[in-house]
Amino acid sequence: MTLAYLARHHPRLVDWSIHVDRLPAAGWLALQFAALTPTWCWMVIRMRDGSDDPLGALALASLAVLVWHLRRELRAAPRLGWMALATCGTLLSTLTRTGLGVVAAVPPLAAGLLAVLALACGLIAFLPKRIAALPVVGLAVLALPLLSSLQFDAGYPLRVVTAEASRWLLAPGFEVMREGTALLVDGRMVIVDAPCSGVQMVWFGYFTACAVALWAQRNDRQFATRLPVVGLLVLLGNIVRNAVLVAFEGAGHALAPWAHDAFGLLLLSMVCGGIAWAMARRTAKAVPGVITSPGGRRVATAL
Repeated sequence: MTLAYLARHHPRLVDWSIHVDRLPAAGWLALQFAALTPTWCWMVIRMRDGSDDPLGALALASLAVLVWHLRRELRAAPRLGWMALATCGTLLSTLTRTGLGVVAAVPPLAAGLLAVLALACGLIAFLPKRIAALPVVGLAVLALPLLSSLQFDAGYPLRVVTAEASRWLLAPGFEVMREGTALLVDGRMVIVDAPCSGVQMVWFGYFTACAVALWAQRNDRQFATRLPVVGLLVLLGNIVRNAVLVAFEGAGHALAPWAHDAFGLLLLSMVCGGIAWAMARRTAKAVPGVITSPGGRRVATAL
């Protein structure tokens, strides 16, 4: 009765509703992206003024490549639960950024987190069901300019852990003492400074994990169970890098800046390579009459 009334008295409203319902996935995603423009502007300003590294652009580009690669497989009708989360998150992000007297304003990074989570929910609503949700959410979070905040909040504890682990590794060959984040190696003071905290290695490690998980079509359970390996490889890689560099400095043969950077890049590539292998490898054993699909699912076949 209501639809008939609207069709009779408000035909333009009905036509508009039909057009909205037929709007393609790309249109909905573009509208949501436009609605979150204040967040993107804040992110660009923070990256350009030197407050943070522009690594988040790489994560956003990866999400764009994912959507472009699956553009022909986007769902005509979004999954309503994820779409509702995307809509609520977009509205809440806008309200918390502006204040508007309805919701108290929050720090820009918190509002940005709401925005990228809302964007991730919008993408998941239209992506094929075989695409895992957690790696998409992970890339969205990594798109934030959060390295400087991580360095401020977690940098010191990571440096202490790295310094202590390096002390244990160097103890057989040197006389080593640690005080805070400084190491006294054979009478030479070596400071484990901010770049040695491994925050950037953490970012690249989890970025590699999310990107490879999507490429290898790992499901959410497989992705989540392998995340501890990611953290362990990042921690070990940073400890080994720091221990080797401190050993050279403690022995009075500090590496040249180019050699210092080259060694860091070598360790980073090894860590990311190990993470990629851990995410891409298959764990299911071959069983007669069973085929493992690209997404890790087992499909029985007739014998």
